[in-house]
Amino acid sequence: MISVDSSVIIQIVNFLLLIWVLNIILYRPIRNILIQRREKIQGIEQKIDACERDSKEKDDAFAQGIKSARAKGLQAKESLLQEAAESEKAMMDEINRRAQDDLILAQKKIEKDIDAVKASLSKEIDTFADIIGRKILGRTA
Repeated sequence: MISVDSSVIIQIVNFLLLIWVLNIILYRPIRNILIQRREKIQGIEQKIDACERDSKEKDDAFAQGIKSARAKGLQAKESLLQEAAESEKAMMDEINRRAQDDLILAQKKIEKDIDAVKASLSKEIDTFADIIGRKILGRTA
């Protein structure tokens, strides 16, 4: 049979003393380390979230920058194409004007040559008419 005597009280006190000593020596430092680890992990998670947000913002800004640069590039391209078309039109107008001037000069030269030929032929027409008339009439000079 079990008899309850003073050894039970000593064992209870011994057990409580052991729990108290273990709590001070072992459990509290381990709990403090776990609390520090939890705080460190939470800090790292917050930094990760902040980095992810920052990364997303930078990615969005980068995408917006690329979109803006493309739009500016297209505007510049359109502007250059328009300038090129205007330049081409001006060149074509200048070429057409020169061609018209050259054509007018050529026509004037041809008219001048025609007038010169007419004048030289009109001077010789009497001679030719005389020669033709003699041949038709059968006379010799």
